[in-house]
Amino acid sequence: MSLFNVFKISGSAMSAQSMRLNTVASNLANADSVVSSDGKPYQSKQVVFKAVQDAANKSSTVEVERVIEDTKPGKMVYDPKHPMANADGYITMPNVNVTEEMVNMISASRAYQNNVETMNAAKTMLLKTLNIGQ
Repeated sequence: MSLFNVFKISGSAMSAQSMRLNTVASNLANADSVVSSDGKPYQSKQVVFKAVQDAANKSSTVEVERVIEDTKPGKMVYDPKHPMANADGYITMPNVNVTEEMVNMISASRAYQNNVETMNAAKTMLLKTLNIGQ
């Protein structure tokens, strides 16, 4: 495998993790949104990755296959004075688990950072290889 493939592989992983970070940010921003654009409580979203094989270079890259909505029900909170409360005084909150989202954010940012470091190491090796030839 060529060192140039490292840039392609790490670049695809950085793009995928960037999408994951954006999704986590959206989930955290809407953790208390009782109503989303469709009139229902916000549903948390998760990113699904897939590996893409490159037979010519004998390598794989990663890309976002799709973003799915979490189907877990939202939690019911008793607040009879809230305008969105049902007849029993409960409102349905989003199904966003803030702790899980923070863990996802840390994981995605570490993966992104690792790919940046991989690209920097490959760049350094290529530069040293060029200096040897001088």
